[in-house]
Amino acid sequence: MVKENCACLKTIEYKFFTILQVNELKAKLGPLVGRNAIYCSDACLKRYLVARNWNVDKAKKMLEETFKWRSMYKPDEIRWPEIAFESETGKLYRASFHDREGRTVLIMKPGKQNTTSLENQIRHLVYLMENALLNLPEGQEQMSWLIDFNGWSLSTSVPIKSARETVNILQNHYPERLALAFLYNPPRIFEAFWKVVKYFLDPKTFQKVRFVYPKKQESVELMKSYFDEENLPSEFGGKAQLEYVHEEYSRLMIQDDVKCAAFWEPGEKQHHVVNGYTSAAVAPE
Repeated sequence: MVKENCACLKTIEYKFFTILQVNELKAKLGPLVGRNAIYCSDACLKRYLVARNWNVDKAKKMLEETFKWRSMYKPDEIRWPEIAFESETGKLYRASFHDREGRTVLIMKPGKQNTTSLENQIRHLVYLMENALLNLPEGQEQMSWLIDFNGWSLSTSVPIKSARETVNILQNHYPERLALAFLYNPPRIFEAFWKVVKYFLDPKTFQKVRFVYPKKQESVELMKSYFDEENLPSEFGGKAQLEYVHEEYSRLMIQDDVKCAAFWEPGEKQHHVVNGYTSAAVAPE
């Protein structure tokens, strides 16, 4: 009973501390208008605080940098027809299932790289990030990544400079959005690439990366603990036979473009806001 009371007290103290820090960050940011006001939900402010170890001034600076980036890059205005060609091979897409925690899952297959423009590849990634967040279930703020290395080679890998830019965007402008990233069966040659890339990751992100090898029992058990075998695609050790069909996926993305436009439309008064984004139905199987 004493332990339960202590745990309850710590939970209350944490919630109270969180509210104080979020309110202090709100006060320092001052009045927000337009899309910045929509973007900065309490959950969003908390994520930036966590990313900066609850330092309000650092979280404020980080948010202001995101405001500038979103104003210039306009991730909320990227539409599917602009980047659909990047997805023709199914190298990156939002899965039709969730992990055991109900989180949205992004599937990446770098061995199916089909383009050479780094700028377009990054825009494609940013579009999919925005789309995944748009489709987060209520109560969820993070997503899981499944990365299949079948067919990957150094010739299909992105240059280190591009990898660093991508990591910077994800860490600086989508903080605390990654729950876990599962690197499934990477070849040994990937280790050289990883030794360089891992230095771009902050310690929190680095701790969220899991290397998974199908012939290792601990890896098999790890996947079972996070994913239902019936939903998990066979290429990740599951039992589901899922096939990416570009035409069908395109129809879903075009529907989501409409929802995205409605959500960010200036002057829109009524939003069902969840974690800074409107809730939406998950893509069907």
